[in-house]
Amino acid sequence: MDSARRQVLAGGLWIAGCAAGGKAALKPGQQALRMEVVAANGPPSTQRLWLYLPPGYAADNPPWPLVFFLHGSGERGSDLQAVKSQGPPRLVDQGREFPFILASPQLDVDRRWDPHELQALSQALQRRLRIDAQRIAVTGLSLGGHGAWDWATAYPEQLAAIAPVCGYGDPARACAMRGVPVRAYHGQADSVVPLARQQAMVQALRDCGGQAQLIVYPGVGHNAWDEAYADPDLYPWLMAQRLGRNQALA
Repeated sequence: MDSARRQVLAGGLWIAGCAAGGKAALKPGQQALRMEVVAANGPPSTQRLWLYLPPGYAADNPPWPLVFFLHGSGERGSDLQAVKSQGPPRLVDQGREFPFILASPQLDVDRRWDPHELQALSQALQRRLRIDAQRIAVTGLSLGGHGAWDWATAYPEQLAAIAPVCGYGDPARACAMRGVPVRAYHGQADSVVPLARQQAMVQALRDCGGQAQLIVYPGVGHNAWDEAYADPDLYPWLMAQRLGRNQALA
């Protein structure tokens, strides 16, 4: 890894966990962390996130899958608690247990998801946790759905799958990620991010030979995430994906 992609850790809890030079000594459950990452495209940036470790993580076991959750525009800011208002981190807060590590970072006000920063954060977590590099997936809603598409087109060789909810992408870049399976969700009556925007991305990916599902909820507006993250098939689908399974298409 070149110096431009090195990750520098910050934050008392994380430094305390890594002081001995080994893997982070964090306990199962959802905890707040603060990290500084250096992405390939710019200066260091501070990343605030919720990190969930599944039950049994502390035991001597094989590496775990990692799922990123990218929030929407309404959860940007400095109140990390806002990230738990939707999606998987909210479900964890309500007592749901997942069979994977969950990373839920937060954007500053007026910022958008940067795929280079996200990839730097992913690499930092992989260096310090028992993560299966073949099973890293991304989901996100609205602005976060766009972030998932954008990350996959920038780093298709690093992601096993994405599940964007009411998201959108750049169809001209879809072929770059034709080896990344997609399970997308959208409300048919969405007036904030029109369904056509995600349909265009899904169709462009299919036209390139990629694998993309689009689940549309009739009569549902922008909030497709309540139904999407309650979908009993979503999490098994994410867990079934592995890097390289579809990379021959790329």
